[in-house]
Amino acid sequence: MPVITRRTRWVRLLLPALLLIAWLGVGTTTGPFAGRLGEVATNDQAAFLPRSAESTEVIDEQEAFRQDETLPAIVVWTADGGGEVSGRRAAATEALASLADAPGVTGRVSPAVVSEDGEALEGVVQLRPDLGDGLAGALDRVRDAAGKVPGTQVGIAGPAASQADLSDAFAGIDGLLLIVALVAVLVILLLVYRSVLLPFLVILGAVFALGVACAVVYVLADHDVVRVDGQVQGILSILVIGAATDYALLLTARYREELAHREDRFAAMRAALRESWGAIVASAATVALGLLALLLSDLTNNRALGPVGAIGIVCAVLTTLTFLPAVLVLLGRAAYWPVRPRPAEEKRGVWHRVADLVDRAPRKVWAVSLVCLLAAAAFAPALDSKGVPLDETFVGEARSVEAQRTLGEHFPGGSGNPAVVIANAARADRVVAVAEDTDGVASAAPVTASGRPGGGEPLTVDGRVRVDVTLSAAADSDAAKDTVARLRDALHAVPGADAKVGGYTAQQYDTLRTAERDRTLIVPVVLAIIFVILVALLRSLLLPALLVLTVALNFLATLGVSALVFPHVLGFTGTDPSVPLYGFVFLVALGVDYNIFLMSRVREESLRHGVRRGVLRGLVTTGGVITSAGVVLAATFAALGVIPLAFLAQIAFIVAFGVLLDTLVVRSLLVPALARDIGRRVWWPGRLSRR
Repeated sequence: MPVITRRTRWVRLLLPALLLIAWLGVGTTTGPFAGRLGEVATNDQAAFLPRSAESTEVIDEQEAFRQDETLPAIVVWTADGGGEVSGRRAAATEALASLADAPGVTGRVSPAVVSEDGEALEGVVQLRPDLGDGLAGALDRVRDAAGKVPGTQVGIAGPAASQADLSDAFAGIDGLLLIVALVAVLVILLLVYRSVLLPFLVILGAVFALGVACAVVYVLADHDVVRVDGQVQGILSILVIGAATDYALLLTARYREELAHREDRFAAMRAALRESWGAIVASAATVALGLLALLLSDLTNNRALGPVGAIGIVCAVLTTLTFLPAVLVLLGRAAYWPVRPRPAEEKRGVWHRVADLVDRAPRKVWAVSLVCLLAAAAFAPALDSKGVPLDETFVGEARSVEAQRTLGEHFPGGSGNPAVVIANAARADRVVAVAEDTDGVASAAPVTASGRPGGGEPLTVDGRVRVDVTLSAAADSDAAKDTVARLRDALHAVPGADAKVGGYTAQQYDTLRTAERDRTLIVPVVLAIIFVILVALLRSLLLPALLVLTVALNFLATLGVSALVFPHVLGFTGTDPSVPLYGFVFLVALGVDYNIFLMSRVREESLRHGVRRGVLRGLVTTGGVITSAGVVLAATFAALGVIPLAFLAQIAFIVAFGVLLDTLVVRSLLVPALARDIGRRVWWPGRLSRR
């Protein structure tokens, strides 16, 4: 054994010191980008639509009809305490007219229209679409002017109000979401490690990873290589923090083990990296490749999440395998102060008792676990993923939703969100007639040069006209989606019309159909990717198949629980069509992570001590760290709940609950018990199956 002199020690410290200095420089440079992604993010409606859907084609054709593109704000008045407001129509029209030259207002302001029951008034103010942060101020001016109508309550619905509420919802992503996630992780790490310094090192590594990921994504988005919206931005932050912390926990736990057996911290780190880097890289590959499978989706925001999320995972691995080893070697045992590193097998605790249970009655353990998971999975078909109703889009009350609800109570259900038909001008009359004869349609009229339907000559652009079709049912209802399907069948049959149906309801219908197609295509691809990675890592066929089946069952069980919790506890009557796919990609890929951590250690121990003892020793040595990692990841995804959007709240619950279920039941009981009961045959056809 070579003698380590003072000079040798300083030379050996040089590389870690240089790595640390380099990362401090990188962190200082890229850190600000974590708060700048909003500059290149887009939250327009096209970001959430299928690329090849008919409703998306209509959006493209609508551009030709916008000489001055506008963002409509629909003003609705009702009487204080209820009752007639038709007598205040003139005052409402005058209030709208006073906005003609107001900042942000463009085009003609409509007169007020009285509802059939006489209890509401409606008017439209066209706002400039490029107002950005000034949109809220423009809406306040509209609300102030409309509020001058005596004896009335005022609400603003329509695209302008919805966009303003959406911007308010995403306003917390750069700051609040990150703070909540980091505080949650820090508290958990302090409780788990009982170390003063180590949790802050892990957090620092995660922050560095997020800064680099955001910088790379910012540059790519600025050059239109990738697309970023508010949802992708929020998920990226949570994914990087959670993944970087998980990988760091695996490395730091293994380093602590090695320090308990070795005096030399450099040798301990070499051993820790040698034994853990394969599991870390394989785990990251399952998540990154699973996310990249989203590129097969036809939904724009799904495709955006794929490469952006994969970039985040790569950055998490990079900091784990470079920054963290450097700082841990420099600090040595001081990183774990005041706790002294000692072998996991010396500490008799809960995981020894779990291992004893698995060893004593493996068949009973896996049978009971399997029955519980199957019972929960039985409710999975009850999860309604046909879309979130408009009044549930935001968690809590949103002013645009309240106004839209009021509008729907007094005007036809589709008022403010008409179906938009683009057709050949020569067949405009026939298109209008067929649309009006379609069951579920309240009215139909071509749009004139004023930008309003009816009341003049239709506006013709390149031989095409736009017809606005008001539906009888609420625009977000199943009945409205059925009407769109009937309307398309009827208009597609009009000879020479080349009619296309778009608008809000058509977009919801197309998104639902596309999400169903995406699940059918992407789910098998993700499972195949994970299976191949597991086969390469574990050198077995039977065990990877069992692991894939167990995480898939965990996903179905989570959906079953969500089907009960969403309507009866959280008050969601519907689920966004993309939620099951997002939940699948995250839960299956991240769930396999923990099984990779466990079974790679089980294989290592089995090669030394035999399969039976290998299963038990692997469970004991990894139980604490994997459970900690699961709790951390669940907490970080739960932080998405601070953004008041139903989509993110649903993702937060599914991933957080599913990760805990996987960590505490699938990885802790089901998988070890199956491996213990099957014995060496579980490693078939690898060499462990023949030992």
